[in-house]
Amino acid sequence: MDAELDWNRTLREQWEFHWNHQLRARLDGLTDDEYFWSPVPDAWSVRPRGSSTAPVQAGAGNFTIDYAFPTPVPAPFTTIAWRLGHVIVGVLAGRNAAHFGAPAASYESWEYAGSAATALGQLEAQLDVWLTGVRELGEAGLPVPVGQKEPYPEAPMADLVLHIHRELIHHLSEVCLLRDLYLHMNGATR
Repeated sequence: MDAELDWNRTLREQWEFHWNHQLRARLDGLTDDEYFWSPVPDAWSVRPRGSSTAPVQAGAGNFTIDYAFPTPVPAPFTTIAWRLGHVIVGVLAGRNAAHFGAPAASYESWEYAGSAATALGQLEAQLDVWLTGVRELGEAGLPVPVGQKEPYPEAPMADLVLHIHRELIHHLSEVCLLRDLYLHMNGATR
């Protein structure tokens, strides 16, 4: 790696800039109505335990996330609650456990948030663990293979960091779009 460029800082800043200057403020004030709102029938969501009709209802607490395996084609539309659940658990918490010593996490074992505020708190907590873990990799940890806990075990950690950041930007931008759609369809104001 180029000694003149701090690759670890550069990788972290890819996400941190987007979060601090584009996403975080867009999530402020997320209401429970927005969190659970479905603009189409039969969207996958996070629901009170026992109230879903999805083939799989994963989760350990009072709320479960809708799922099916294999995923239907076309994939069901998903609510903000579902997208945040996916980001919190599938994108962050599972990787935090696999690579940074966080508690084990899976779709089946997670206690999904029953409110927007709780989901945003879970998101920020997992982001803190992720960024701390990436920072602690330093330069030396970036070329190290991710290992058997990932689909491409020989890929370097730098590839995983880039992939996770793409996932975060992608899915949280979808959340922002859903908030805009909710605002315009419901005459709400922020």
